[in-house]
Amino acid sequence: MLNMPLFAVAERAVNWSPSVAVVMIVCNIIAIAIGRATISRKNVGPAPTTFGGMSLAALIGSASLGHILGAGAILGLSNLGVL
Repeated sequence: MLNMPLFAVAERAVNWSPSVAVVMIVCNIIAIAIGRATISRKNVGPAPTTFGGMSLAALIGSASLGHILGAGAILGLSNLGVL
């Protein structure tokens, strides 16, 4: 019963659609480009040169940044009414 005000504040997220997927893919591509440009030692770690001259660690880090950017972009665009 103590959590009822918290549930009232929570807003429903946007449903998945192809436009949501496109936004996430674009954000991941941007993050991988940022990672390739800014990571100084891209080939250090397990499985060097897995994707585009980046090691597995650099790729996972860049994809993590891409998902953070994508989640923010999707939430922002859905609140603006674009998605």
